[in-house]
Amino acid sequence: MLSDVVDYLRCPLCGADLALADRGLRCPAGHAFDVARQGYANLLPGDARPGTADTPEMVRARTAFLGAGHFAPLTGRLAEQVTGARILDAGGGTGHYLAAVLDRTPDATGLGLDLSKHAARRAARAHPRAGAVVADLWRPLPVRDTTADAILNVFAPRNAAEFHRALRPGGHLHVVTPSPRHLGPLVRELGLLKIGEHKDDRTDATLADHFTLTDRQPLETTARLTHEEIATLVGMGPSAHHIPADELHRRIGKLTDPFEVPLSFTLSIYRRS
Repeated sequence: MLSDVVDYLRCPLCGADLALADRGLRCPAGHAFDVARQGYANLLPGDARPGTADTPEMVRARTAFLGAGHFAPLTGRLAEQVTGARILDAGGGTGHYLAAVLDRTPDATGLGLDLSKHAARRAARAHPRAGAVVADLWRPLPVRDTTADAILNVFAPRNAAEFHRALRPGGHLHVVTPSPRHLGPLVRELGLLKIGEHKDDRTDATLADHFTLTDRQPLETTARLTHEEIATLVGMGPSAHHIPADELHRRIGKLTDPFEVPLSFTLSIYRRS
C-alpha cells in the first residue's frame, strides 16, 4: 500500500518530503497530488508527455504472460538476488518482479515507478507491502535521497545519476537486459526489434560514473509457446508499437504451433560508487 512507502517519496515540484493527507499526497509547500481509487499516485509534472508509456493492451499482455510463469526462471533469480528492507522498482510495470522479491523478504517494503498509469494500477495491488507511483525515469525521481537499499531495473530506462541519488551508500542496482539471443528465430520470422551485440558494454558505460559492476549472470532457458502466447509476448514489448496486429498474426500463423522460443537474459549487479 502507498501508506507503507510514503516515506520514500518527495515532491516532484519542489523536492520536499511528501506525506499522506486528505486522501492524497501533500508537501509542506502545499503541492498536492491525488491518490487514485486503485491506490497509486500520479507524480508526473504538469509538462510531462507520457507518450511512450505502456498502453492498456500492453499491460494486459504483460500481466497474462508473466502470470502464466513463462519468465519464472528470471523472476526466481531476482527474488534470490535482490535483498534489503527498502526496494525501489524503477520501470516496474505491473509489479510482478517486485512482488516476487517482497515475497522472499518478509520485512521489506517496495515502491514501483512507471510511466504508465495503466501499469501503476496493477502494481499498486501487486503486493500488500508495495506501493506504486506514475513517474518518468528520465526526470528527477520523486524519491528521497538515499532511501533505497536496492533498485530493481528490468527492461527499463536507466537514469544513472538519479539511481545513485536514490540508493543508500553501498546499495546495489540490479539491471536485467535481454541478450542478443533473446527470442532467437522470432526476431527474424516476425520482424521484431533486434538487440544490439554490445548491449552490456553500453549499459556499463552509461552507469560507469556512478556505479561499479560487481557481478554479471547470464540466464538461458526456453519456452514452448502457442501462437496465442507468442502474440501476447510480442504485445507486451516495444515491438507492439511497430507491427500492425493483422500483420503480426499473419506472420505468427506461419510458425509451428507450439513453437520453441529461446529466452536469454543478463542480470548485471552494480554497487553504488
